[in-house]
Amino acid sequence: MRPILLQGHERSLTQIKFNAEGDLLFSCSKDHIINVWFSHNGERLGTYEGHNGTVWTVDVDSESRFMVSGAADNTLRLWEVATGKCLYTWEFPTAVKRVAFKDDDSQVVCITEQRMGHQCAIRVFDIDREGDGTNQSETPRYMFYPIGSKATVCAFTPTPNVIITGHESGKVALFNVKSGEEINNNERAHGDVVTDLQLSKDGTYCVTSSKDKSARIHDTKTLMVIKTYTTETPLNSAAIAPGRPYVLLGGGQEAMSVTTTSLRQGKFETRFWHKVFEEEVGRVKGHFGPINTIAVHPAGTCYASGGEDGFVRVHHFDDSYFKAKPYGDLDIAD
Repeated sequence: MRPILLQGHERSLTQIKFNAEGDLLFSCSKDHIINVWFSHNGERLGTYEGHNGTVWTVDVDSESRFMVSGAADNTLRLWEVATGKCLYTWEFPTAVKRVAFKDDDSQVVCITEQRMGHQCAIRVFDIDREGDGTNQSETPRYMFYPIGSKATVCAFTPTPNVIITGHESGKVALFNVKSGEEINNNERAHGDVVTDLQLSKDGTYCVTSSKDKSARIHDTKTLMVIKTYTTETPLNSAAIAPGRPYVLLGGGQEAMSVTTTSLRQGKFETRFWHKVFEEEVGRVKGHFGPINTIAVHPAGTCYASGGEDGFVRVHHFDDSYFKAKPYGDLDIAD
């Protein structure tokens, strides 16, 4: 499994995302730039320039027509994927830490940072897909302030008007975006800040990672913790491998708290855990710094990881990965 090394960023990666087909990979980093790559050979297709600060988050719609990004320059931007043109910019009082499209591409949810007297806010914008996409509404369709600990990650659930959020305190919650009320929460989902949240293909469950060194799978309706994967290093990202019973975890001791420089010591590996049996089944080395973000190809044929070292590594799985019998001699019908 030889990795393809994508060198297009000068600073650490913040988030990477495959499009729905999996042929494109979007990456954003602290160097203000968003890159898009061909996932099969690692060729860079283009860049999206315009942000004036760390780009924290990106998401792309199901048609790969529009992309949204949120950055430390306090803006949320809508881009045309094919041309790299910035179609619309929304401005806020604080930085945008997370964005996500709804499944039907009609809306975008974004979280803005709690800072300088401003509360953490969650806004949902309608995306007008008519015409060239420049005619967007400046005001959000819904906006509310989550009570208690600030939200760090979010996603739309399959339930209409309900989003799932992860918080700084380790809480995972469900909010009704219309009323802004907290429908359900699990205060003790994690013991520290929730660093990532990725939904399964059908949206019925999600995986979260946390600085408390664990990743967990939650039911998106009841928030029940279904599985827990406990590692020995703070986690920055967790992803679900479609078609195989694995979750991929990435993290690592912050560079400043590492005293030794051996690769193993810094634990900068992507860990593969068996989703069902809660056992670690393998690791992939490579990054020279903590892994900040992991994404798996929607067809499950490859995965990509973005690190503090400024590199994105794309690994295409070998035949042995697909031939392996994760359940022993048992044949599981999909």
